[in-house]
Amino acid sequence: MAEETKAPLTEEAESKHFIHQFIDEDIAEGGRFQGMTVHTRFPPEPNGYLHIGHCKALCINFSTAEKYGGLCNLRFDDTNPAKEDVEFVDAIQEDIHWLGFDWGDRLFYGSDYFEKTYELAEGLIKKGLAYVCELTPEEFKEYRGDVNTPARSPWRDRPVEESLDLFRRMRAGEFPNGAMTLRAKIDLTSGNFNMRDPAIYRINHTHHHRQGDKWCIYPMYDFAHPIQDALEGITHSLCSLEFEAHRPLYDWVINNCGLPAKPRQIEFARLGINYTVMSKRKLRLLVEEGRVSGWDDPRMPTLRGMRRRGYTPASIRNFCERIGVAKAASTVEYAFLEHCLREDLNETAQRVMAVIRPVKLTLTNYPEGQSETFEVENNPNRPEDGTRTISFSRELYVEAEDFLEAPVPKYKRLCPGGMECRLKGAYLITCTGCKKDENGNIVEIFATYDPESRGGNPADGRKVKGATIHWVDAATAVDAECRLYGNLFTDPAPDAADKDFLDCLNPDSLEVVTGCKLEAGLKDAAPGDRFQFMRVGYFCPDSRDSSPEHLVFNRSVGLKDSFKL
Repeated sequence: MAEETKAPLTEEAESKHFIHQFIDEDIAEGGRFQGMTVHTRFPPEPNGYLHIGHCKALCINFSTAEKYGGLCNLRFDDTNPAKEDVEFVDAIQEDIHWLGFDWGDRLFYGSDYFEKTYELAEGLIKKGLAYVCELTPEEFKEYRGDVNTPARSPWRDRPVEESLDLFRRMRAGEFPNGAMTLRAKIDLTSGNFNMRDPAIYRINHTHHHRQGDKWCIYPMYDFAHPIQDALEGITHSLCSLEFEAHRPLYDWVINNCGLPAKPRQIEFARLGINYTVMSKRKLRLLVEEGRVSGWDDPRMPTLRGMRRRGYTPASIRNFCERIGVAKAASTVEYAFLEHCLREDLNETAQRVMAVIRPVKLTLTNYPEGQSETFEVENNPNRPEDGTRTISFSRELYVEAEDFLEAPVPKYKRLCPGGMECRLKGAYLITCTGCKKDENGNIVEIFATYDPESRGGNPADGRKVKGATIHWVDAATAVDAECRLYGNLFTDPAPDAADKDFLDCLNPDSLEVVTGCKLEAGLKDAAPGDRFQFMRVGYFCPDSRDSSPEHLVFNRSVGLKDSFKL
């Protein structure tokens, strides 16, 4: 089944948000980027897998470039080698392509610019705008000051030649980690603490996944990022709101390093979703402590996990477009994310019949040894998907919950002597009784069928008051394991400062049901296929564990939509 990556724009999404208004001003006559191609970038750090929170920034940057006929670079921010790995580099590229975005030949790495960034740092030292500081990390924090006290450093007036010599020796590996930093010489009294002579280089004797052991000093993000933007000709550096206070430093670096371009940084609020954590550190802890099965666990908010659970590219892009772009931080209901998936799957998923908790139903007046077939639509919303053939015989499977031996008032499903019910697309039946095992459990239901009601329509046109029951043919059904997922956390705000998110884990976030009975055709289901199990929910084959010998289906989302637009 082909992926549908283009999500429909809603009326809200088509209206201009503040980022597009700023860009319109910048490219208009007299604007700072008049006549220039709009150029954005998406700069993930390759120290983990992309999650739904990254998708907002990803969609904003790539979609903005698309809107203006511009360009969007993919640049890996690999300036901190401690937890970076080529595994994450490959995974991030795959996930972005899966979402339907492409960067063409504009793939870059922050480490590509290490030599140029070093040269620019030396240039700042020569201008008297940077100095080598020997404060320890503890002293650095102590000397930072507060709103009433300026920061200080005994090394601020170090001679240019001495700082230049020490910086070169830092690069040569003469000093241990933490012994020295290179600091920008800006303003120790600034009310913005990011401007109080921030560190722009630190010593880190760590192997780099691309540069090997060539470097033992690495630029800080606040120094490297504006340089990288400018060297790539980025016009608009779109980033999340926590970088707003860093914007003066971004502009200071651009203005004092003699760079060929002057990008504009614009900030937007990050994506927050209830019942979820999106801290890489916390997600990593869930994986490392075995609280989940891995980064691709279907309960995880990673794109790997969501993809395995059955989320579609279209549903995620549509979600990101419809939540909008704002300056104020807010939390989106997880139910809305599910709503976007349900909308997409309702239009695209094949309808099939599957019984999750089966009990045998025997039609006592159906001839033994006889069978027949029915032709059914694959998806009533997509006639082009055609039809399929399903078999029918004397013994079927139905859901255990569709039978009550002693029905409650207004019960409209199967019960002895109860009202007629429809077998979906097949016949009308009337329950006559049941069989129990020695423990009193129902093991078989008995009913009679009306031979004149093929297709579920009585020949005499009588009104059928009972429910429509889904079923599978016992003679051709295939066994499967179904995994029913719920929220990973019981608390809507597990990330709150006053909580330990591990204490909020939901012990019932996964229910594994074995012995499920599915239509025979589902034995050929492949990863990427998505189905509506009628009356049950939307499911997909598990991309890791499912095989023709052992079918495993993940519930992507239920049929009931609790979100109200």
